[in-house]
Amino acid sequence: MKAAPHQRMRHAGTKRLLAAIALAALAALAAPAVGAATAATAAEHPAPGPDAGAATTPATPAVPAHARPAAAGRPRICLVLSGGGARGAAHIGVLKVLEEMRIPVDCIAGTSMGSLVGGAYATGMGPAEMERLVGGLSTDKLFKERPPRQDLTVRRKQDDFTNLLTPEIGLQASGVLLPKGAVSGVQLETVLRQLARTPGFRDFDRLPIPYRAVATDLVAGTPVVFSQGELANVMRASMSVPGAVAPAEYEGRLLVDGGLTDNLPVGVARNMGADIVIAVNLGTPLMKREALTSVIGVTGQMLNILTEQNVRASLASLRPTDVLIEPALGDFSATDFDHLPTTIPIGEAAARKVADRLAPLALPPAQYAELRAVQQAVQPPDTRPVDEIRLAPLHRVNPDYATAVMQTRPGEPIDQAALDQDMRRLFGTGDFEHVNYGILEEPGRRVLTVNAVEKSWGPDYLRFGLGLSSDFRGDAYFNLVGSYRRTWLNALGAEWRTDAQVGQTSALSSEFYQPLDTRQFFFIAPRIELERRPVNVFQGSTRIATYDVRRFDLALDVGSQFTKYGELRVGVQTGSEHATLSTGPAALAPGPGSIRRGAITGRLFFDQLDSVDFPRFGYAGGVRIYASQPGLGADRAYIKAQADGIYAHSFGDHTLSFGFKVGGNPGGKPLPNYDLFQWGGFLQQSGYATGQLMGGNLQFARLVYYNKLARQTLLQGVYAGFSLEAGRVGDPLVPGSPTGLLKSGSLFLALDSPLGPLYLAYGRAAAGVFSFYLYLGKPF
Repeated sequence: MKAAPHQRMRHAGTKRLLAAIALAALAALAAPAVGAATAATAAEHPAPGPDAGAATTPATPAVPAHARPAAAGRPRICLVLSGGGARGAAHIGVLKVLEEMRIPVDCIAGTSMGSLVGGAYATGMGPAEMERLVGGLSTDKLFKERPPRQDLTVRRKQDDFTNLLTPEIGLQASGVLLPKGAVSGVQLETVLRQLARTPGFRDFDRLPIPYRAVATDLVAGTPVVFSQGELANVMRASMSVPGAVAPAEYEGRLLVDGGLTDNLPVGVARNMGADIVIAVNLGTPLMKREALTSVIGVTGQMLNILTEQNVRASLASLRPTDVLIEPALGDFSATDFDHLPTTIPIGEAAARKVADRLAPLALPPAQYAELRAVQQAVQPPDTRPVDEIRLAPLHRVNPDYATAVMQTRPGEPIDQAALDQDMRRLFGTGDFEHVNYGILEEPGRRVLTVNAVEKSWGPDYLRFGLGLSSDFRGDAYFNLVGSYRRTWLNALGAEWRTDAQVGQTSALSSEFYQPLDTRQFFFIAPRIELERRPVNVFQGSTRIATYDVRRFDLALDVGSQFTKYGELRVGVQTGSEHATLSTGPAALAPGPGSIRRGAITGRLFFDQLDSVDFPRFGYAGGVRIYASQPGLGADRAYIKAQADGIYAHSFGDHTLSFGFKVGGNPGGKPLPNYDLFQWGGFLQQSGYATGQLMGGNLQFARLVYYNKLARQTLLQGVYAGFSLEAGRVGDPLVPGSPTGLLKSGSLFLALDSPLGPLYLAYGRAAAGVFSFYLYLGKPF
């Protein structure tokens, strides 16, 4: 039996919608003309879907459109704002003209970026304040995957001192899994809460201007129209571009960008009781023929065409009395969040072009001023204490640990800034793919609900990395690294981590980290380490020998973590070390047999840097002690101690960093030749070859200046700088090595790239020696 015509149309629309969703992930990689927030849209414009609030909360009014009618004698005017990614800042320019012309706005419906600007305006924020806010935004501030580094746990901070660079890859019995999106959206929600001047769970009809936001149910393929909720969470769901921003989990639904089903929600505005619609369509520019030269380009163009079909259905529903505003944004990329203010004047110009259509809608000055005074009245923050903190069901993470991470407590007044930090701190544990919250009002109780979604690709993770270096004198090195981490092996959060490295230095280490309490304040950690590395020995500036050193150690540590600030460990260690002569005269060959090792160890580590690669603010440092004990099997008794630190501060794009390192032998017993300090290289007495300086004690300090020259799409920053360094390496291993106060410095150009920091540097010492350096990865 053949399907009826209306059934065939519905089936065709469904197929095109599913095709659009399937192509969305590829579209995130498309040419800049593909909008970051409108790249994935439906092929057809379905009728507005169920109201999200009404669908889940029966108490929502059945006909909310007339909850706040316009004043008698004039039509109800609703503003409709389309999606468009970074192009959406043009909406602010439109709002500036509407206010200038005294055009009343009685309700707002928005999708994706339109939901952000619309939500801000609906809660009382004016265009001037919006313009100031977006002027300080950037791709980094909106979409940076991790929360501020200071909020990460100590164990996740320590990852930054390695050359790991790939995202986490999940390993499960079902196979290899990847994250659902390039970014999680946690940082984005923090910015959205600044836009939403009305925090907490709200009925959107009770906002200063009634408001609706549109998202898409990724499972059902239908639009979801929000009439209530936590405003920042709703806006984030509305702009969750598949493949770019991870889907939002909200009230049991998996939600993505509303542009998939209703990019210009005119029908939603009609349902709100709009007599006149002012629709702002940002458009989806089609790529030119010469740009359609790859699968990615063709895929992006298909998606743009589907978006236009979606919007055309909305445009066709406009009435003669409605007003359409179309900013001429040209090829301005929907992904260019680093230049948002550029589009604001374009929005202004577009609104002025239809000034003759808008003018009849204007209110007298006094009446408009009275309306805006009501709409811009700042509602006092609701700081009432909550009676309960309720987490969504967790399958691996101990809920007691999750609540212990938070500073917010039942019975205490809600502090919005502290609550936002709690969400970043929860996300910073590395256990969740997304974290948000809401406030529920239950009979006689006020509940803070925390929706912490465990990583669907966890709990076992694999990462890879790379390090490269060259001195342009024939010595070039590489190191490939990999890390396998198994988490939440028991209720206290045990973690088993194994790291491997091959290249100039080959190494394997494996540690079982077992917390001893729910807060993970105390822990015990057995581990095994194997290492094989070359050790170069210099006489002056001439390399006279190279040793092949192999080490094996077993260790057991107990310690304490100072939450996000640092860690203290003490332990015992036993093992062996064996060295053979690789190059050099036979007279320099080490003695036969292995060296036995056994020691009491201690380590204090603290870290509050905002970045390891190019820190702009913060401090970090540590102390290490290795007390070799014959009673633990060691061949010799001695103590080796070292301390280091760094402090960074910035003035605009200019940064000064001070660092130091000192080491010696407390107790007076000299260090054995196989455990001396080895120094030299870029930013470690620049000008000298890497590892050229070897001795029994070390004192070193440096001052580094660098300036951020530029920010590019794929680069966090381009830097140029210099260093001034002074140090001393005492009790040298080989007579004739540099002694006394050593002065040196360097000039460098650096890129903060997706593959890690890349340095090109020149170093020179006061003694006249110099070196060139090329590094990919950590130079020190």
